[in-house]
Amino acid sequence: MRRSRPVLLGCCAALLGAASGAHAQGADAARISLLYAQTCMACHTSAGSGAPQAGDAQAWRARVEQGMDALLEHTIDGRGGMPPLGSCMDCSEADFEGLIRFMSGAK
Repeated sequence: MRRSRPVLLGCCAALLGAASGAHAQGADAARISLLYAQTCMACHTSAGSGAPQAGDAQAWRARVEQGMDALLEHTIDGRGGMPPLGSCMDCSEADFEGLIRFMSGAK
């Protein structure tokens, strides 16, 4: 049975939001959920990718402690196996901050 994309994305957003303590609201939350599903989810839900897993506070702890400026720099410039811009060529800096907060549970 094939599910429609909105239903699938809604389920992913709801599960990850609960797991990661997402702080975005309303339309911002929907945009971040969509961007996450399109550009981040492939690596941040694959344990073998080397990327910190979405919702895994322990995996994100040392990264979050570096501060948002460092996380944004790593995201924009690329880091380790992550390509520059995390493959989200249309994302703004605010989008990246929202995505980082969404995945890490950072406040």
